[in-house]
Amino acid sequence: MAQQKLEAKALLIDLDGTIVDSLEAFAEAAETALSTIGGSQSSDNVGLEIARRLQRNLLLDEFFNKTNVDEDLREKFLTLFLQSFYKIAPSKTKLFPNVDKTLRKLSRNFLLALITRRRVPKRLVKKELERLHLDSYFTTIVTSLEVERPTPFPDAILKAADELQVPVHDCVVVSDSGVDVQAGKSAGAKTVAVLSGLFKKEELIKEIPDLIIKDITCLPVHLLAT
Repeated sequence: MAQQKLEAKALLIDLDGTIVDSLEAFAEAAETALSTIGGSQSSDNVGLEIARRLQRNLLLDEFFNKTNVDEDLREKFLTLFLQSFYKIAPSKTKLFPNVDKTLRKLSRNFLLALITRRRVPKRLVKKELERLHLDSYFTTIVTSLEVERPTPFPDAILKAADELQVPVHDCVVVSDSGVDVQAGKSAGAKTVAVLSGLFKKEELIKEIPDLIIKDITCLPVHLLAT
Protein backbone atom coordinates (compact mmCIF):
# COMPACT_ATOMS: atom_id res chain seq x y z
CA MET A 1 0.00 0.00 0.00
CA ALA A 2 1.33 3.44 -0.96
CA GLN A 3 2.45 5.69 1.89
CA GLN A 4 0.42 8.86 2.48
CA LYS A 5 2.50 11.84 1.35
CA LEU A 6 2.41 15.43 2.58
CA GLU A 7 3.92 18.23 0.51
CA ALA A 8 6.03 20.69 2.48
CA LYS A 9 8.80 23.24 2.41
CA ALA A 10 9.32 23.44 6.17
CA LEU A 11 8.80 21.34 9.28
CA LEU A 12 7.88 22.87 12.65
CA ILE A 13 8.92 20.24 15.17
CA ASP A 14 7.95 19.99 18.82
CA LEU A 15 10.60 19.23 21.46
CA ASP A 16 9.31 17.26 24.48
CA GLY A 17 7.81 13.93 23.53
CA THR A 18 8.68 14.35 19.85
CA ILE A 19 12.47 14.43 19.65
CA VAL A 20 13.38 14.11 23.33
CA ASP A 21 12.20 11.91 26.18
CA SER A 22 11.36 14.24 29.09
CA LEU A 23 9.74 11.76 31.47
CA GLU A 24 12.65 11.70 33.91
CA ALA A 25 12.63 15.49 34.09
CA PHE A 26 8.84 15.57 34.66
CA ALA A 27 9.13 13.03 37.49
CA GLU A 28 11.98 14.85 39.21
CA ALA A 29 10.23 18.22 38.90
CA ALA A 30 7.07 16.80 40.50
CA GLU A 31 9.04 15.23 43.33
CA THR A 32 10.88 18.49 43.99
CA ALA A 33 7.70 20.58 43.99
CA LEU A 34 5.78 18.18 46.21
CA SER A 35 8.59 17.80 48.73
CA THR A 36 8.97 21.59 48.94
CA ILE A 37 5.34 22.17 49.86
CA GLY A 38 4.91 19.02 51.94
CA GLY A 39 2.64 17.04 49.62
CA SER A 40 2.72 13.27 49.21
CA GLN A 41 3.50 11.54 45.95
CA SER A 42 0.80 9.00 45.11
CA SER A 43 2.54 7.11 42.30
CA ASP A 44 5.66 6.97 40.17
CA ASN A 45 3.70 8.52 37.30
CA VAL A 46 2.80 11.74 39.07
CA GLY A 47 5.06 13.87 36.86
CA LEU A 48 3.56 12.33 33.75
CA GLU A 49 0.02 13.00 34.98
CA ILE A 50 0.82 16.65 35.67
CA ALA A 51 2.47 17.11 32.28
CA ARG A 52 -0.46 15.52 30.45
CA ARG A 53 -2.95 17.79 32.20
CA LEU A 54 -0.90 20.94 31.65
CA GLN A 55 -0.44 20.09 27.97
CA ARG A 56 -4.21 19.79 27.60
CA ASN A 57 -4.87 22.94 29.66
CA LEU A 58 -6.84 20.90 32.20
CA LEU A 59 -7.35 21.68 35.86
CA LEU A 60 -5.21 19.78 38.37
CA ASP A 61 -7.81 19.53 41.13
CA GLU A 62 -8.04 15.72 40.93
CA PHE A 63 -4.27 15.40 41.16
CA PHE A 64 -4.09 17.85 44.07
CA ASN A 65 -6.73 15.94 45.99
CA LYS A 66 -4.86 12.66 45.57
CA THR A 67 -1.57 14.15 46.71
CA ASN A 68 -2.96 16.10 49.67
CA VAL A 69 -1.88 19.52 48.41
CA ASP A 70 -3.72 22.26 50.31
CA GLU A 71 -5.76 24.67 48.23
CA ASP A 72 -3.68 27.67 49.29
CA LEU A 73 -0.48 25.91 48.09
CA ARG A 74 -1.69 24.80 44.67
CA GLU A 75 -0.57 27.85 42.75
CA LYS A 76 2.79 27.66 44.48
CA PHE A 77 3.10 24.00 43.50
CA LEU A 78 2.53 24.78 39.81
CA THR A 79 5.14 27.52 39.92
CA LEU A 80 7.64 25.21 41.63
CA PHE A 81 6.92 22.34 39.21
CA LEU A 82 7.47 24.45 36.12
CA GLN A 83 10.54 26.20 37.53
CA SER A 84 12.04 22.84 38.46
CA PHE A 85 11.22 21.28 35.09
CA TYR A 86 12.72 24.18 33.15
CA LYS A 87 15.86 23.96 35.28
CA ILE A 88 16.20 20.18 35.03
CA ALA A 89 15.16 19.55 31.43
CA PRO A 90 18.21 20.99 29.63
CA SER A 91 20.45 18.37 31.27
CA LYS A 92 17.97 15.51 31.83
CA THR A 93 16.23 15.02 28.50
CA LYS A 94 17.31 12.15 26.29
CA LEU A 95 17.09 11.73 22.56
CA PHE A 96 14.65 9.18 21.27
CA PRO A 97 16.41 6.49 19.19
CA ASN A 98 17.64 7.53 15.74
CA VAL A 99 16.38 11.11 16.03
CA ASP A 100 19.77 12.50 15.00
CA LYS A 101 19.82 10.48 11.77
CA THR A 102 16.23 11.43 11.02
CA LEU A 103 16.75 15.17 11.51
CA ARG A 104 19.91 15.04 9.42
CA LYS A 105 17.94 13.43 6.60
CA LEU A 106 15.04 15.87 6.90
CA SER A 107 17.29 18.93 7.02
CA ARG A 108 18.63 18.10 3.55
CA ASN A 109 15.23 18.75 1.95
CA PHE A 110 13.28 20.92 4.37
CA LEU A 111 13.78 23.96 6.57
CA LEU A 112 13.39 22.99 10.22
CA ALA A 113 12.10 25.07 13.13
CA LEU A 114 11.84 23.92 16.73
CA ILE A 115 8.67 24.90 18.58
CA THR A 116 8.10 24.30 22.29
CA ARG A 117 5.51 25.17 24.90
CA ARG A 118 8.27 25.71 27.43
CA ARG A 119 8.11 29.30 28.64
CA VAL A 120 11.86 29.91 28.59
CA PRO A 121 14.35 32.02 26.60
CA LYS A 122 15.31 30.34 23.34
CA ARG A 123 18.99 30.41 24.36
CA LEU A 124 18.24 27.74 26.98
CA VAL A 125 16.63 25.50 24.38
CA LYS A 126 19.53 26.13 22.02
CA LYS A 127 21.94 25.07 24.75
CA GLU A 128 19.99 21.84 25.18
CA LEU A 129 20.07 21.21 21.44
CA GLU A 130 23.81 21.79 21.48
CA ARG A 131 24.21 19.18 24.23
CA LEU A 132 22.25 16.74 22.08
CA HIS A 133 24.18 17.74 18.93
CA LEU A 134 21.00 18.82 17.15
CA ASP A 135 21.42 22.59 17.00
CA SER A 136 22.77 22.66 13.44
CA TYR A 137 19.56 21.20 12.01
CA PHE A 138 17.24 24.00 13.13
CA THR A 139 17.06 27.39 11.44
CA THR A 140 15.04 28.95 14.27
CA ILE A 141 13.55 28.21 17.69
CA VAL A 142 10.22 29.52 19.01
CA THR A 143 9.24 29.15 22.67
CA SER A 144 6.04 30.19 24.44
CA LEU A 145 7.94 33.08 25.99
CA GLU A 146 8.15 34.73 22.57
CA VAL A 147 4.46 34.78 21.72
CA GLU A 148 1.46 36.49 23.27
CA ARG A 149 -0.65 33.33 23.33
CA PRO A 150 0.66 29.76 23.69
CA THR A 151 -0.84 26.76 21.93
CA PRO A 152 -3.58 25.85 21.15
CA PHE A 153 -3.49 29.38 19.72
CA PRO A 154 -1.56 29.52 16.43
CA ASP A 155 0.88 32.30 17.41
CA ALA A 156 4.00 30.09 17.74
CA ILE A 157 3.25 28.31 14.46
CA LEU A 158 2.79 31.58 12.60
CA LYS A 159 5.94 33.07 14.13
CA ALA A 160 8.05 30.05 13.17
CA ALA A 161 6.74 30.10 9.60
CA ASP A 162 7.43 33.84 9.37
CA GLU A 163 10.99 33.43 10.66
CA LEU A 164 11.60 30.67 8.10
CA GLN A 165 10.00 32.88 5.43
CA VAL A 166 7.78 30.02 4.34
CA PRO A 167 4.00 30.31 3.82
CA VAL A 168 2.30 28.52 6.69
CA HIS A 169 0.32 26.30 4.31
CA ASP A 170 3.67 24.91 3.14
CA CYS A 171 4.62 23.93 6.71
CA VAL A 172 4.02 20.68 8.59
CA VAL A 173 3.65 20.76 12.38
CA VAL A 174 5.05 17.61 14.02
CA SER A 175 4.15 16.98 17.67
CA ASP A 176 3.01 14.44 20.25
CA SER A 177 0.45 16.92 21.59
CA GLY A 178 -3.14 17.42 20.55
CA VAL A 179 -3.00 21.13 21.36
CA ASP A 180 -0.13 21.54 18.90
CA VAL A 181 -2.23 19.80 16.27
CA GLN A 182 -5.03 22.25 17.06
CA ALA A 183 -2.62 25.16 16.74
CA GLY A 184 -1.25 23.90 13.44
CA LYS A 185 -4.70 23.41 11.95
CA SER A 186 -5.80 26.83 13.17
CA ALA A 187 -2.76 28.41 11.54
CA GLY A 188 -3.40 26.64 8.25
CA ALA A 189 -0.46 24.23 8.42
CA LYS A 190 -0.49 20.49 7.83
CA THR A 191 -0.19 18.39 10.98
CA VAL A 192 1.49 15.13 11.97
CA ALA A 193 0.95 13.56 15.40
CA VAL A 194 3.55 11.18 16.83
CA LEU A 195 2.90 8.47 19.41
CA SER A 196 6.24 8.79 21.20
CA GLY A 197 5.07 11.25 23.83
CA LEU A 198 2.36 11.82 26.40
CA PHE A 199 -0.75 10.91 24.45
CA LYS A 200 -2.30 7.78 23.04
CA LYS A 201 -3.55 7.28 19.50
CA GLU A 202 -7.18 7.39 20.64
CA GLU A 203 -6.61 10.86 22.11
CA LEU A 204 -4.77 12.21 19.07
CA ILE A 205 -7.30 10.87 16.56
CA LYS A 206 -9.87 13.24 18.06
CA GLU A 207 -7.82 16.23 16.84
CA ILE A 208 -7.93 14.91 13.25
CA PRO A 209 -4.27 15.46 12.25
CA ASP A 210 -3.34 14.83 8.63
CA LEU A 211 -1.25 11.88 9.73
CA ILE A 212 -0.48 9.84 12.86
CA ILE A 213 2.84 7.96 13.00
CA LYS A 214 4.70 5.90 15.59
CA ASP A 215 7.53 8.41 16.02
CA ILE A 216 9.49 11.00 14.10
CA THR A 217 11.75 8.41 12.49
CA CYS A 218 8.73 7.36 10.39
CA LEU A 219 8.28 10.87 9.02
CA PRO A 220 10.66 11.02 6.01
CA VAL A 221 8.74 8.47 3.93
CA HIS A 222 5.57 10.55 4.31
CA LEU A 223 6.99 13.82 2.98
CA LEU A 224 7.43 15.34 -0.47
CA ALA A 225 9.64 18.41 -0.82
CA THR A 226 8.11 21.25 -2.85
